[in-house]
Amino acid sequence: MKGREDIESYLMRAGLPYEQLAPDIWKVQPEGHENLLISIAGPVLAFRLKVMDLPQQGQREALFQTLLTLNTTDMVHGAFGIEGNAIVIVHALALENLDFNEFQAVIDDVALAVSKHYSALTKFRDAA
Repeated sequence: MKGREDIESYLMRAGLPYEQLAPDIWKVQPEGHENLLISIAGPVLAFRLKVMDLPQQGQREALFQTLLTLNTTDMVHGAFGIEGNAIVIVHALALENLDFNEFQAVIDDVALAVSKHYSALTKFRDAA
């Protein structure tokens, strides 16, 4: 099974700026998205990126429908979700057979999802 050293080597190999926040938690900055957290959680490597704060009112139902639609059309392995008062993107990979290509693909997928959909999602925030 892969461990902390493997994840750090993947981060270095990818050339991504990162900061280790705890023994098994890293804050990564892919393409200007400074809040991608990567953590070892038991047998999986979890990825979490805060997209934006959840609007308190306004077109929340339309926002939720948009997020669910994006999950089925644009998110291959991860998903948009709600955590507390934030919209997040989450992914998880099994550590047992993790390789660099899978690791890089998730980071690319997260960065692409944010850059592709952020402006559409923030329209709901502005309507709140």
